[in-house]
Amino acid sequence: MKKYVTMKDIAQRAGVSVNTVSKALRGKTDISKQTRQKIFKIAKEIGYIKNTTAFALRRNETKTIGVIIEDSSNPFFAEVLKGIESATRKFGYQLLLMNTETDPKLQSQAIKTLLERRVEGLLISPFGQDTEDFEKLLKMNFPFVLLGRHMYRPDIDEIYSDEINGGYLATKHLISKNRRRILFINTDLNNSASKMRYEGYKKALAESMIDLSEDYLIPVPYNKNMEAGYQGVKRAVEKGLDFDSILCYNDLFAIGAIRALDEIGKRVPDDIPVIGYDDIAFASYFRPPLTTIRIKKYEMGFEAFKILLEKLKGKRKDYKQLVLDVELIVRRSA
Repeated sequence: MKKYVTMKDIAQRAGVSVNTVSKALRGKTDISKQTRQKIFKIAKEIGYIKNTTAFALRRNETKTIGVIIEDSSNPFFAEVLKGIESATRKFGYQLLLMNTETDPKLQSQAIKTLLERRVEGLLISPFGQDTEDFEKLLKMNFPFVLLGRHMYRPDIDEIYSDEINGGYLATKHLISKNRRRILFINTDLNNSASKMRYEGYKKALAESMIDLSEDYLIPVPYNKNMEAGYQGVKRAVEKGLDFDSILCYNDLFAIGAIRALDEIGKRVPDDIPVIGYDDIAFASYFRPPLTTIRIKKYEMGFEAFKILLEKLKGKRKDYKQLVLDVELIVRRSA
């Protein structure tokens, strides 16, 4: 296994002390120009790479944050990460990324691993509502921000979308199309997004005096993505539900649902309009283009880092909970 070239290796080649090499590489002027040039030449020839980690640890400042996401296969997170990366570059930080696949044990392990790597703060997208991991971080006074989730408590920094309004806007749009038996393919109600979107759905139904059975709420596994939406439709058909439209937890569910509808001979949107959620990058390129709820994904990532940076710089000791607006994007699927 190849070892990294060290300052000691350069010193041996140049016939000088390690201290002299260190001074030269740091641009100190108390050694001769000729010696500096010789050291730089040798460093380049033998492939020296500066050990910024060791330097950062000596200063107790790694300029690195940890990012923990719940599902690396979901394009939603690619756009959130783009926002985080833009912010870290702008403010001179780097990130280490870990994925939990919605497994609480993997989340706990990811936090432990990133703390061992001496990250300065954490951005976390948790799936469920368990706060045990966050209790530990709060006791350590370690800075972290939650993305896309609301824990219903005032002592955690969070940034999330107005999910109740998102569920409401999507359902109202279907009602405006004279649809009243609206199937909701959702996840289990074990995270704030699924809960709040369901609240918005029920609010819209109540406003229009539509009394719909809870049988029309179909919970499916979150991490199954398109397969979840596909199976959601199949389950609804097996239960004999007479649905006339579908609202899906996210766009991936919607794509799977549309495939299932095609298999049973239902046209979208003529027979069954379908609405997704998130407005992922290829939602407008799918056929039919998805009507969906747009979340400010890039902004969520960018602003999450800014909230974290305020804590890292000691500019804020209170807790911030930022709620981002959502928007109904009407295309051809509904």
